[in-house]
Amino acid sequence: MSTAPSEQEVISWFDSLSNWGRWGPDDELGTLNLITPDVRKKAAATVTEGITVSCSWDVPAGPLGFEGAVSAVDLTRDSKARIGWSLEHISAMVFHGYAITHLDALCHIFWDGHMYNGRPTDLVSEETGAQELAISDAGGGILTRGVLLDVARARGVQWLEPGEGAYPEDLEAAEAAQGVRVEPGDGVLLRTGYGRWRHETGKVSPMEEGITQPGWQAACLPWLHERGASFIGADTANDVSPSGYSQIALPVHVIGLVAMGLWLMDNCDLEELAATAERLSRWQFLLSVNPLRLSGLTGSAVNPIATF
Repeated sequence: MSTAPSEQEVISWFDSLSNWGRWGPDDELGTLNLITPDVRKKAAATVTEGITVSCSWDVPAGPLGFEGAVSAVDLTRDSKARIGWSLEHISAMVFHGYAITHLDALCHIFWDGHMYNGRPTDLVSEETGAQELAISDAGGGILTRGVLLDVARARGVQWLEPGEGAYPEDLEAAEAAQGVRVEPGDGVLLRTGYGRWRHETGKVSPMEEGITQPGWQAACLPWLHERGASFIGADTANDVSPSGYSQIALPVHVIGLVAMGLWLMDNCDLEELAATAERLSRWQFLLSVNPLRLSGLTGSAVNPIATF
C-alpha cells in the first residue's frame, strides 16, 4: 500500500527540488530548458507511421457554467448572397479549471509571495497582467518526446477512482508494462482513465461530483525531478483531489510551478492516444504543444498533438 508523504515533507521539497538559479537568475523557462536541440531531434526520429492524435477536448460554444467559452456567430445580413461570411467573437474564456485542455504558465501559482526563480508576485496585477513568467515565454512552442504512462491500464482498471492518486510505483509499473522509460526532456502524460469516465458519463467537471478527481500524488514530484520531465499533463487537472494536505492543497501545482518551474498541462483527453498506443504497441511519440502568444496571461488553451 502506497504511503503519502507528510505535509511537512512535501513543503520541504521547496528546497530539495528547487530549480531556482539552475539556469541562471533571469531564467523564465524552467524545466523547458531540458528540451535541448538534441532532445528535439531525437523526438522527431520517433515518427515512423505519420499518425497524429489530438490530446485535447473540444471547446464548446456557449457557457460552461463557471468556466468555458462564451461565443457568438455573426452572419452577414444575407448569407445566401454571392459573397458572404461568418465570424464570431469570444467574449469570455476561462480555461483554468477542470473542463478545457490548457497549459499553465509559471506565473499561475504563488507561494509565500513568490513565483518561480524568486520572482515577486507583485509582477502580476490586474492592470498589467504578468510582467514575467507569462504564457508567452513558451510562445516558441514545445516540441519533445512524449511518453504516455497509462496507470489505469497498468492497474487493470477502467479508471482510477476520484481521490485516488498515482504514485511512483504506478509510474514504474506502467513503464515496465509498456517497455518505455521516462528520460530527461520528455513530456510525461498520465492517464488515470478519467477521460473514459468523462466520455461515458457525459460529465465535464469533478465539481459535479464534489471536488474530487484522480491524478498525480505529490509523491511523484521527486520522481519527476530525478527523471528530468520537461512538463507533465494528465486527463484531470493533474493534482489528485482531495490531496490530503491543508496548507498546500495543490502540491503538484505549487511545488511543480513555483519550486521546480515544471510546466503543467491540465485536462487532456488521452483516450484516443491510449488506444493508438495500444494498437501500435508503443507509448512514445513526438509531442507538440503550442500555446497562443498571449501577452501577460497566466496560461492558454492548447491542442496537444502526438505524432507516431
